[in-house]
Amino acid sequence: MSKITRIRTRVIGFSQAPSTLRRNMVTNVSGLEDFHTKDGGWFGPAFCTVVEIETEKGVIGTATAGAFNGAAKSIIDMYVVDLLKGQDIENHEGNWQRIYRSLIRFGRSGPAISALSAIDIAMWDAHAKELGVPVTELLGGNVQTKVPCYVSRLYAMEDLDELADEARGYTAQGFTRLKQRFGFGPRDGYEGMRRNVELVRAVRNAVGPDVELAADAYMGWDYGYAMEMHKRLREFNLSWIEEALMPQLVDRYAELRKATPGQRWSHGEHSYTKWDFEELIKKSAADILQPDFNRAGGLTEARKICALAETAGLPVYPHSNEAHNTAIVFSQSPAVCPVVEYFPNVLPDTGNELFWSLFTGYPEAKDGYLLISKKPGLGVELNQEVASQLVVVDDQWKEI
Repeated sequence: MSKITRIRTRVIGFSQAPSTLRRNMVTNVSGLEDFHTKDGGWFGPAFCTVVEIETEKGVIGTATAGAFNGAAKSIIDMYVVDLLKGQDIENHEGNWQRIYRSLIRFGRSGPAISALSAIDIAMWDAHAKELGVPVTELLGGNVQTKVPCYVSRLYAMEDLDELADEARGYTAQGFTRLKQRFGFGPRDGYEGMRRNVELVRAVRNAVGPDVELAADAYMGWDYGYAMEMHKRLREFNLSWIEEALMPQLVDRYAELRKATPGQRWSHGEHSYTKWDFEELIKKSAADILQPDFNRAGGLTEARKICALAETAGLPVYPHSNEAHNTAIVFSQSPAVCPVVEYFPNVLPDTGNELFWSLFTGYPEAKDGYLLISKKPGLGVELNQEVASQLVVVDDQWKEI
């Protein structure tokens, strides 16, 4: 056993204002009248909270608290650090339960669970590094070593030719699965619906019928709008439509699925812990579950969410190819985690791609596939220079 000795938390900002997300993507806030008046977009100043945990053997595990928030830092500093005094880095379930049950009075989701997620992931990273093995070995072994990717970009553009060229560029690289973004929602009326259709038509015509194509509404629609868009989009054979509604509208998601046979709907990027996913499964509210494990409860919780999905016969497509997600994908059966969402390493980044520069060691996809890392831990290391450049709220190591 190895004790935790020090913890450091820092809030990391964006490399630039995420204006692409604001201009070229329908969202849950894009219908507000003053949405376009904030120069920095609606995310605020924080890309993530970075957590580093050091063991008595001098090994450092690193992770991020997701969902574009810096609030996780204060929760860790104020409530979690004390809970880890004298605790073993290998006691994943015990530490998870200690933190979750201590925070539950005010935090069953949101920043509290993303804080727990980062702590949990950092401990897995440190544990595996101490043993000199990849995290996947501790998670049960390498069930998969090569997983197909779907490219996740293709933001809405005024220039449809440019959008089509971008799509063709990815297929030329060997990708046969793509996901684009819708640009319009209920506030934009029928014209917006028409333009959403034009966006999908441009990509589908560019890549042909044999490329799997999905599209993301990022919580920006309502039930009636989603129903109408489904009718208008049927000819394009979208593999799934992502996050059409606000995440808490589980019953409406279930109704949407029943009313649209033949169309798959995904949900879960903004869901937290196994209890949220149990509800999605019980109510048949999603065809595809899409957790991000640095906000859904960490790797300890990820295994349980995947077990629930497997018993229900539902696939899990974790949000992004960040190391905490790919560790789970490679340690699960392809019946559970058949693909990796892949944010390409391109500029300008939208925020989603910032992990490429914040960390070193991320593997690039080849011919549409991502190969497992054989490096110890999560296989990536924090780029301290970039972290220092982008830090919004700095901190020193805390001895525990």
